[in-house]
Amino acid sequence: MRMKTTTLADIKRETGLEVLDHLEIEVAIPVLGGVQAQGDLIVIPLALVEDEVSVVAWARWRSVPRAGIELLRGAAGGNPHTLVTEPGGGRWTVEVRDPVGLALGVLHCTTTAYLIHPEHGGSGIAAGRYVIRRQREQGGWQRDSFQLIAD
Repeated sequence: MRMKTTTLADIKRETGLEVLDHLEIEVAIPVLGGVQAQGDLIVIPLALVEDEVSVVAWARWRSVPRAGIELLRGAAGGNPHTLVTEPGGGRWTVEVRDPVGLALGVLHCTTTAYLIHPEHGGSGIAAGRYVIRRQREQGGWQRDSFQLIAD
């Protein structure tokens, strides 16, 4: 059985999102069910961090529209990271509890979701529940100092 693959060209055609010319838009976007990073974001299966991150009981979930949800825009108004799914394929909430303050929200998708960035291209997220967080790195020479990764 041959599974359908999705390319950046497919996403561009279906959503109107643009990517930069240096990207090969006819290459299949890989789909992963584990931890993955894209620039300054990291996608983590919720089960791996459920002791730290949780959806609040009163959370409002919204369907991910086909045009996508802009999750984060790069430093100084740069390029956005946009989350897209097929219609009815995903729900998103920003109403989460995260003591370290890195979570942007939680995605629950029943079909493949895609994280699209004009410079980085696309990454596929397998069906499941994920927390999408900012990434951080150790800052300077101080061991306990961290800074957000700027894309």
